[in-house]
Amino acid sequence: MRTLAAVRGFPPAVRLLLINQFGVNTGFYLLVPYLAGHLTDDLGMSAAAVGLILGLRNLSQQGLFLIGGSAADRLGARGVIITGCGLRTLGFSLFALGDALPVLIAASLLSGLAGALFNPAVRTYVAQEAGDRKAEAFALFNVFATAGALTGPLLGGLLLLGGFRAAALTAAAVFALLTVAQAAVLPARAVPRPAGSVLGDWREVAGNRRFVAFALAMVGMYGMESQLYLLLPHAARQATGRSGAVGLVFVVGTLAGLTVQLRLTRRLAARGGRRGRWIGAGLALGGLGFVPPMAVAGAAGTDVARLLPVLAGVLLLYLGLMTAQPFVMELVPAFGRAELTGTLYGLFHAVSGVAAAVTGAAVGRAMDSATSGGPAWLPYACCTTLGLTSAAAVTLLHRRRSLPDPPAVPAAPHRDPRPLSETR
Repeated sequence: MRTLAAVRGFPPAVRLLLINQFGVNTGFYLLVPYLAGHLTDDLGMSAAAVGLILGLRNLSQQGLFLIGGSAADRLGARGVIITGCGLRTLGFSLFALGDALPVLIAASLLSGLAGALFNPAVRTYVAQEAGDRKAEAFALFNVFATAGALTGPLLGGLLLLGGFRAAALTAAAVFALLTVAQAAVLPARAVPRPAGSVLGDWREVAGNRRFVAFALAMVGMYGMESQLYLLLPHAARQATGRSGAVGLVFVVGTLAGLTVQLRLTRRLAARGGRRGRWIGAGLALGGLGFVPPMAVAGAAGTDVARLLPVLAGVLLLYLGLMTAQPFVMELVPAFGRAELTGTLYGLFHAVSGVAAAVTGAAVGRAMDSATSGGPAWLPYACCTTLGLTSAAAVTLLHRRRSLPDPPAVPAAPHRDPRPLSETR
């Protein structure tokens, strides 16, 4: 009820995008959590090849966020969102229809490009409509996203009984329906005539030293998050010997998100002060989430009890991400002009995308080494080190006061049923 009341306090466009994000994550998590298992078990690919394919998806998505962000700034977010969903329909269809490495790479690149278009556009739309309630809006964004992330794996697990192709085609159909719905319902917004060139915008954002330092410090967040699709599903399968255990990785995290995210963000925001301390704490907690599965990595045999440390680590990782992400999304546009909101998100995720691709390849290589007799704890130790290093970097920026001040938090915003557009 509290979540529904909070949703009603935002403009209709934000409410629509929250529902849209539920559908996006349902389609995404219906397929992607099972992709690594399909590539490894069904197609016989090495962990390094799987890491490359998943890393290319991350790289093409977050690495091309700058283009998507600039498109949202200059062309309007609505059209960019619709185009992105259409491209993901095509990419997921290729996962269903092709087993050769070139086709799989093309599918990864297309699905990643789709995310590069609609993800910054959605965030730009939300940030502009939410006003000074950005952190709460992005917390709700995470709630709807995690609801979709709960629905997707459960539906995907059922569809896998009919084979991977059935799951992939269903995911493609979900994005096709979203594309049609967005074109029919999402309100268009007037786009101010841009001043200067796209390259000028990129130079302005890239020349913002405080912002670039923050983006580099945050590489650990997306590097760790990417392991929800590679290392942690592998740990769940390895512990139980069952591919269905992968779904539990997402069920644990998404249930935590549905019950904790909004109140956690509100409580931390109400304490005031700069956001760097909460972001640093979240990154450190996420890094420590890889310690419990590391403790049982390489144990002989399969045992359902071995799944408990893996799920405990997943819960810690999700709690860390829930702590950090809303405040990260709130701070990004505060580093520059409002007209460059999409470009700021674009460069931020471009840096993070490179980090996710490098992390995926490095962890995949460490997993291959463990399979060949190397230390089983190594991939988990790499992720823990990454999280703690990023936490230390953000904490340093916080102490040097290099992060922008957060906006003032309105008193009891969730109790006001009027749209934000009527109250400002």
